[in-house]
Amino acid sequence: MAGFTMGDVIAERTVHLTRESLVRYAGASGDFNPIHYRDDVAASVGLPGVLAHGMLTMGLASSVVLAALPADVHLVDYGVRFTKPVVVDPQDGADVHVLAKVGAVDETSARIDLTVRAAETTVLVKAQLRVAL
Repeated sequence: MAGFTMGDVIAERTVHLTRESLVRYAGASGDFNPIHYRDDVAASVGLPGVLAHGMLTMGLASSVVLAALPADVHLVDYGVRFTKPVVVDPQDGADVHVLAKVGAVDETSARIDLTVRAAETTVLVKAQLRVAL
């Protein structure tokens, strides 16, 4: 990680989610809330459609960054604020775009700031990873 400076792009990737992605995540996580797979239930509680799990969105955002970093870099902290849900269309799915830039560097760690968007909407804010140098 040495040599990274503020503003450097660490990673950028678009991840495509489908309804199948949500079912697989539900099975892995144990979160079978029907708002993640049933349109009728999502509509009945006022949602715009079936939503990706928040922790799925958070996890895929961090995985984009961690996959781009050297194996010897250790994650110290990770946090986000959820602002908008990721609506996953039954036919078209949803694309989640992650852009990771170095936000700050000191002697022992670096902060990596994430911009996470779906359908031109920011879905996570204050999304930051801190890694030990």
